[in-house]
Amino acid sequence: MSAPSEYEESYYEKVSVIASLLEKEKKEEKVKKLKEEFKTQKGKLYHADCLEILPGIKSETVDLIFADPPFNLKKEYANGRSDNLSVSQYMEWSKKWLDECVRVLKPGGAIYIYNIPKWCIYYAEYLSSKLCFQNWIAIDMKNSFPIKDKYTPSHYGLLYFTKGKKPRIFNKQRLPIQTCRHCGGEYKDYGGYKDKMNPLGVNISDVWYDIFPVRKGKNRIYNELSVKLLDRVISFSSNEGDLILDPFGGSGTTFAVAELMNRNWIGIELGDCGVIKNRLTAPDKDEEILERIRRDKNVLFTKKSIKLRKKNGFWLPEVKE
Repeated sequence: MSAPSEYEESYYEKVSVIASLLEKEKKEEKVKKLKEEFKTQKGKLYHADCLEILPGIKSETVDLIFADPPFNLKKEYANGRSDNLSVSQYMEWSKKWLDECVRVLKPGGAIYIYNIPKWCIYYAEYLSSKLCFQNWIAIDMKNSFPIKDKYTPSHYGLLYFTKGKKPRIFNKQRLPIQTCRHCGGEYKDYGGYKDKMNPLGVNISDVWYDIFPVRKGKNRIYNELSVKLLDRVISFSSNEGDLILDPFGGSGTTFAVAELMNRNWIGIELGDCGVIKNRLTAPDKDEEILERIRRDKNVLFTKKSIKLRKKNGFWLPEVKE
């Protein structure tokens, strides 16, 4: 006499759940065996492929993710990683790490993905069924080169998605009025509204013109990201003590800024981690840059532009005694 079909279904369902739990435990054990390459009081750096580490991170434990994956521009990496994949191969790989990022992100958490517009289109389409789209931020690209039969590319894309319609954290910031570095005159005509402007500066739009590239060093392995870029992302979408994940560590800008801003972090880098370790053990340069950035935000004019405007007779807000 055979068992009722509902018992059989229940049995197979339980077997499936047990198998899933055992697989999860196996992945977590594998990550535990992968020794951290570097560790601080606030973070851990793993020298590994992100697809080896991400499955071992517990679900919904990360507050903010910043990802700067390879752009698939046929670049040769010292670790032998291929950056010359077909569209289907690149997206098949991308979907794997994106799925893991979605899984580990907390409800209300934010993910920012930095890439060229070509890949941002694919990423945005894929993530739109899993997360809530907030912005496509255009980061002005300095010193770009023309491409035959195309408009000259002049921006990087920074996708901003959240897990849920409303971000858990959005710490609004403001920027100074953009002025000429030679005379101090403002680029935009604010007309008769100047005296009504917020003394803390203007709202930050989805076009970021003030993120400048980091100058290349002699022995630089990676395209180093701007400290200002990470300061802005981390300031907007996290608070002190929050956990930040970067699955493509590169030169370690995310980790350096997270450390200085009192955030916890998990970092992964497949390539040489030496530059990251050196940077985290000698943070003076990053600390100095971050201090300048803080001084020049949430103000209507920077000290430098105030000096130029006074010299050239431009309008300045009245200072209440």
